[in-house]
Amino acid sequence: MPSYRTKQLSVLTMNTVGFTACFAIWVMFSVIGIPIKTGLSLSDTQFGLLVATPILTGSIFRLPLGMMTDKFGGRPVYFWLMASVIIPLFMISKATEYWQFLVLGLFVGVAGASFSVGIAYTSRWFTKETAGFAMGIFGAGNAGAALTKFIAPSIVVAWGWEYVPIIYAVAMTVVVALFWMFTYSDESHKVEAHITIRDQLAMLKDPVIWKYCQYYSLVFGGFVALSLWMTKYYMATYGHGIREAAILAAIFVLPSGIIRALGGWLSDKFGAHKVTYWVMWSSAICLFIMSYPHSSLSIETRGGVPITMSLGVNEYVFTALLFIVGISWGLGKASVFKYLSDEYPDKIGVMSGIVGLAGGMGGFTLPILFGVMLDYTGVPTTAFMLLYGITIVSIMWMQWSGEAQKDREMRKQFGPDVLE
Repeated sequence: MPSYRTKQLSVLTMNTVGFTACFAIWVMFSVIGIPIKTGLSLSDTQFGLLVATPILTGSIFRLPLGMMTDKFGGRPVYFWLMASVIIPLFMISKATEYWQFLVLGLFVGVAGASFSVGIAYTSRWFTKETAGFAMGIFGAGNAGAALTKFIAPSIVVAWGWEYVPIIYAVAMTVVVALFWMFTYSDESHKVEAHITIRDQLAMLKDPVIWKYCQYYSLVFGGFVALSLWMTKYYMATYGHGIREAAILAAIFVLPSGIIRALGGWLSDKFGAHKVTYWVMWSSAICLFIMSYPHSSLSIETRGGVPITMSLGVNEYVFTALLFIVGISWGLGKASVFKYLSDEYPDKIGVMSGIVGLAGGMGGFTLPILFGVMLDYTGVPTTAFMLLYGITIVSIMWMQWSGEAQKDREMRKQFGPDVLE
């Protein structure tokens, strides 16, 4: 009989592996959508809808599946969630029409709801003092987006985009089998039987949760949106091929996923507010610079010969700033959920479902807005202008909500060893 500690580590490991696989599938269209766009002659708005469609169902299902996790336990819910995407994945390789990709994308997108299931399943196995770090490790499964950036372009170049969903379906089958073999259930982790769905949804009346939804719609929603958008952006703006563009996009995606564990540890040590505060300000500074469009300025001289200057952010500076944004959002994804584990420890399933839904909806709507703004203005950097505006709204909300005082109260309650 394995010890409780062994069960803890096994559950955490398999939850993270499962989430990594689900996230890789969830953003798959960010790569295979590019040859599909070319083959079907799609506009940028249609491309934005294509890559965002899986994000929609992944977002919508986060709340009900988070509630089901509280009710029935994480193991069975997680298992059936992952198993449900295998057949739709395989069917994508047979699709030929735009509407077919959209419909199948909705089914495959359920994989994105794995976050609210896995985060609740993980947190139940750890104490309040270590939950932030454990959830940060689980959240590092966001690096599945980087996995797609590295693997999928090579498959596309070698065999064609059709083989990506086939290989992913086989890989998910293996993950599902391993998950069932190496995870455990604990009846004490379920909510009391008399707690109804109405009781769970009553949490939506809490105004504080909407603030955390705003934060997460940026740090997670923005992360998903740029994960879907950046490969195409590098190809269109800097003239790279699909392989090089995907690798450059991974410079943003990979660190943002991996560093989430550090964000959890920092939030445990210094408090969620302090980490989130620096996340927002560093993001705002970088996004403001990245928003500046490439332009030319012509100056008339005394001799009548104009001097033309090119203004804009070159590729190296842009990539460095994108890397910083990725690091910041990786820390922020963990710090937002530290807020939840501190304030709603007994309702983490439903609360993570609500906040995860908001983050996922950000990941769904933002790529569509990126495409619409690009089609309307023709300015590629409008995506970063939009993200900058959302960041400023988050900073204003944070400044007016008195979060620093909450951190001080938490410090008094749990002592300096936890939050300092």
